[in-house]
Amino acid sequence: MDNQTNGKAIASLILGILAAVFVFFASMAWVGIILGVIGLILGISANKESHSGMATAGIVLSIVSIAICAITFIACVACLSAIGNAATFNAF
Repeated sequence: MDNQTNGKAIASLILGILAAVFVFFASMAWVGIILGVIGLILGISANKESHSGMATAGIVLSIVSIAICAITFIACVACLSAIGNAATFNAF
């Protein structure tokens, strides 16, 4: 494995971990989605060049993080919408 492939695999893993951390910041889950997509692209690129466990771990972690961040972001938007509707309803 050359250094560039190893660097892509490491970057994919780190971005997947960072995306997983942004799950806990509900309003910032969109940042986790972006980081997860970049990590996924880097992981796939590194995995094509040479199959490594680190690249595979980065791919899996990025996919899981994207899914969980998307669910968290959608839930956050739904809650804010419900709060907005409740405030409008109580105004009358």
